[in-house]
Parts: sequence; structure tokens; C-alpha cells
Amino acid sequence: MHFVVIHPHVLVLIGRHACEWWKDDKGKQGMCRNIKPLFNFDPPATDEEIHDAALQFVRKLSGTNKPSKRNEAVFESAVLSIANCARELLYSLETSQPPRDREEVAAKARARAATRFA
Repeated sequence: MHFVVIHPHVLVLIGRHACEWWKDDKGKQGMCRNIKPLFNFDPPATDEEIHDAALQFVRKLSGTNKPSKRNEAVFESAVLSIANCARELLYSLETSQPPRDREEVAAKARARAATRFA
């Protein structure tokens, strides 16, 4: 489950494995806010990651995890449109920085989380 935030210089995503649905003590569901960048990584973001990010974005905007039969077509159309925009953004962004290693960034995030929650 992913959530995209588009900023002039950043495209970010909530990781599928790091983010799960949660319930508070009253049973109210929500999504976590663990946001991870998609831009300037080696290897680059896959079409599946971009699609999943678009899907999460549409879920967040619509307030539903699964649309009704009546809204399925417009829901999927929105996912495809946002995925195309996100893909275009990722492929168009330029940087002078070398690509970041996904595993290295993930290890740093785990270390920060361990310190924060210790």
C-alpha cells in the first residue's frame, strides 16, 4: 500500500512492507505515514512501484480501499492517469547527485527508527 506526495522536486512513497493498516483502541482504521522517496535510486523505481503508489494516492483521496462497482472504472482510470504522471515526473527529473542505494537508505532508516523507538 503506497501513498504518493508530489512536490516540485520530490516524489515519495509509503513502502508496501513497512506500512500496514492499523487500528486504534476504538477500532478506527488508518494508514501509516512512513514515506520513502522514489527518485534517484539505483535501481530506479519499477512500473509496479509507481502503479502501487498511484493506487494508494487514489485510495487516500477517495477515502476508500476498494471502490464500489459503480465507481470501479473511474477509480482505475484515476490510478492509470496518476501512474502515468508520476512516471513522467520520475523520468523527467534531473539531478547532479549520484543515484542512492536502496539498501543503504533502508538501513539508515531502520537505524533512525531503532534510536527513536528505543
